[in-house]
Amino acid sequence: MERRRAPMTERRRYKRIRVTLNVPVILTLLRVALIPLFVLVFYLPFNWAYPASAGVFLFAGITDWLDGYLARRWQQISAFGAFLDPVADKLMVAAALVMLVGKQSSVWLAVPAIVIIGREIAVSALREFMAEMGQRGIVAVSFTAKVKTTCQILALLLLLYHRPFFGLPSFVMGMILIYAAAGLTLWSMAFYLRAAWRTVDVE
Repeated sequence: MERRRAPMTERRRYKRIRVTLNVPVILTLLRVALIPLFVLVFYLPFNWAYPASAGVFLFAGITDWLDGYLARRWQQISAFGAFLDPVADKLMVAAALVMLVGKQSSVWLAVPAIVIIGREIAVSALREFMAEMGQRGIVAVSFTAKVKTTCQILALLLLLYHRPFFGLPSFVMGMILIYAAAGLTLWSMAFYLRAAWRTVDVE
């Protein structure tokens, strides 16, 4: 019996995307692979678990800086790397926030954690929507967002370390910085929303 070929409208053809595994991309993939190790170390029943998890987080942060630097230095910036890098960052930050909130059981930590994670979801969805509209550049990373990210990383490092740092209370300093990061988070989100709103015609 002769098979009937499916109509062209029913057959989907996907264009295969070529991904080059250069050093910056491998570093980004390594950062994703570090997340399970980060979680495991955090929950180890030892006194050194907190500082050790902070060390893993710091190493992940170094790879984040290094992959961006090498991609620019060696001109190895790729679409796949540009997609994966912020995903890896958001996964690591979300994992750290969720674990810290679960460990501390504090509403004072839960509030900025919800703000930060909620903002990341909202802005990621906004970027995807603007990309579909061909306006991705409207929501490019701003200077405020970069300051927010730096503040956020320092806050999480201090909260994870959870021990006096040169005689200073690392947890208290971490809480101050995480609230500063949450404030910058809302500010940068408002900037993105305002920029995107200018391109929308409401009927």
